[in-house]
Amino acid sequence: MTSTKNINVALIGNPNTGKTSVFNQLTGLNQQVGNYPGITVEKKIGFCKLPYNIKANILDLPGTYSLNASSIDENVVIEMLLNKNDKLYPDVVLVVADVENLKRNLLLFTQIKDLEIPTILVINMADRMGAKGISLDVPYLEAQLKTKIAIISSRKGTGIEELKKLIVTYQSLSTEPCLNASVIDPAYFDRLRKTFPNQLLYKLWLVITQDVNFAQLDRNEIRNSYTRSQSELKKLQQKETIKRYQFINEVLKDGQKINLATAKDFRIQLDRILTHKVWGYAIFFAILFVIFQSIFSWSAVPMDFIDSTFASLSTLAAQHLPAGVLTDLIAQGIIPGIGGIVIFIPQIAFLFLFISMLEESGYMSRVVFLMDKIMRRFGLSGKSVVPLISGTACAIPAIMATRNIENWKERLITILVTPFTTCSARLPVYAIIIALVIPEKRVLGILNLQGLTLMLLYLIGFGTAIVAAYILNKILKVNGKTYFVVEMPGYKLPMFKNVSLNVLEKTKAFVWGAGKIILAISIVLWFLASSGPGNAFHHADQIVTAQHLSEPLSPAEFENAVASQKLENSYIGIMGKAIEPVIAPLGYDWKIGIALISSFAAREVFVGTLATIYSVGDADNEDTIKNKMQAEIHPDTGQKVFNFATGISLLLFYAFAMQCASTLAITKKETNSWKWPATQLVFMSGLAYLVALVAYQILK
Repeated sequence: MTSTKNINVALIGNPNTGKTSVFNQLTGLNQQVGNYPGITVEKKIGFCKLPYNIKANILDLPGTYSLNASSIDENVVIEMLLNKNDKLYPDVVLVVADVENLKRNLLLFTQIKDLEIPTILVINMADRMGAKGISLDVPYLEAQLKTKIAIISSRKGTGIEELKKLIVTYQSLSTEPCLNASVIDPAYFDRLRKTFPNQLLYKLWLVITQDVNFAQLDRNEIRNSYTRSQSELKKLQQKETIKRYQFINEVLKDGQKINLATAKDFRIQLDRILTHKVWGYAIFFAILFVIFQSIFSWSAVPMDFIDSTFASLSTLAAQHLPAGVLTDLIAQGIIPGIGGIVIFIPQIAFLFLFISMLEESGYMSRVVFLMDKIMRRFGLSGKSVVPLISGTACAIPAIMATRNIENWKERLITILVTPFTTCSARLPVYAIIIALVIPEKRVLGILNLQGLTLMLLYLIGFGTAIVAAYILNKILKVNGKTYFVVEMPGYKLPMFKNVSLNVLEKTKAFVWGAGKIILAISIVLWFLASSGPGNAFHHADQIVTAQHLSEPLSPAEFENAVASQKLENSYIGIMGKAIEPVIAPLGYDWKIGIALISSFAAREVFVGTLATIYSVGDADNEDTIKNKMQAEIHPDTGQKVFNFATGISLLLFYAFAMQCASTLAITKKETNSWKWPATQLVFMSGLAYLVALVAYQILK
């Protein structure tokens, strides 16, 4: 969809300036999410229609405080701005600033201006200027900053049309720098200019000081010619920052007025409560409690509807499509397999809804600050909380989010323990098992027992991650200094549009990502369960007849007995029987064993696998997957397979096990070694087996 004829617009800004909100206002649903070539940093591209029928590619770059990069995400921003050969190199840059933090945001703006790219300053959250007692002299600021300024409110959608008009006129914008970088050290920069007369001075400076690539020059050539010690370069960077802030202070002295007498701000009082050493934690856990209660209570009706709908679809397909292998595949393999994941869309959507609302409101930053004191006791940084919390959605982007942790030891520990955090892929497993073995009762009339169990599983995962981090911190002998800086954005009501887009995007990614895997595995499982070697499979009807000569079965009972005989002697049945001795001490039968193995591709495949296995040879039955699992009887013991002891064992196994090939792959990529993913796999799987074994043996 990207076109070289369109205007390339880069959105750049500090975190928490509303950059994503501006992106959503400009692009709406017309967005694509992918990765930058060769790295796993996420990039978002949107497409916008401007006045005069002009189109624009809007690139939402990772948040950065300055062009003095300290993380891989920030390097992406610098390399994009350095390399004109990139097909997405911006024709114009929109630097998004928060009206309350203009001084800090302008540091990045002045650096980008030095790159002589047409730049527009977008001052966001204008709707809060009155409440904060802020007034701006826009003409004065435009003259001093040598740019055009758009005053907008992404929350209310005001100023967006004016911003679009400014984008169209980007060629008329001044590219003159706000501040000449040579003031840092005139003699040094003069020599640099003479050696590379055809290159932009500030680009050369970035190549010298940053770990970035500049396609037009040999980085080593520049560094070798103008080598300086790291301490000298740091001093020059500090001098640059001081010079820029001196310039910004002078500009804002006349360009911005803040009248505290008219300001109406209760943020400080609210922060005192939400970050309190006692009440802060109590409020946080109360919010978690409400979230997990709601996930079960609100999603029950749509989940039951989806479950029964897919059961009916299987029956309709079996009854109305021509008899044959293709119909069996559709009715017994594809429909139950896909149904096993679609049923959990309501719960996953609610989880993403709550996470999005916490992030949008500004509360998540308070959680990071609150948890920093705890994290440090276990060898982690406060920044580790972000990956651990975002791991409730998916461990893969959570592990990628560790890149903003500068200390390698803290980053490595965070990568290794993040998979313990309960991700959304575990949710389908938890939901079906909890529904089977935990009664739907209310404690004290308001507390849902199933919701409490789900919350406990999340706390177990988080607690295990913390304990594992403590152990790793003692074992790993890596030195390094770390600093914790967290920004406290202003509180705001979550924007419906942003939350909706985020929930839609994340749920769609989960369903499509898991759906492709489940569809493929469902087809393979159906084949393995519908085929088998030897007489025990091919002459199942004769064997069943011989077994019940004295007590003939009814037609329905006979069909079920034949289906059971075939399944047990199919390829998948033989595989399941082979591993049954290993998993029997955990309370699992061979069918559960097959689900455990197949779910290594992705945890959520567990339910889809059981749905396929229980549907083979039984597509005419409209019983839902939950009912079939509930009715399953162990042939040796005569007891329900999914009893309380087995259910708790399964829940604990999935709470600890590394059942995700994708997570192992991303760990390898981020650590550049197979040593660490192998350690994850062995340790987590061993711990899961041990805990599940102890739980079952105690509870049975």
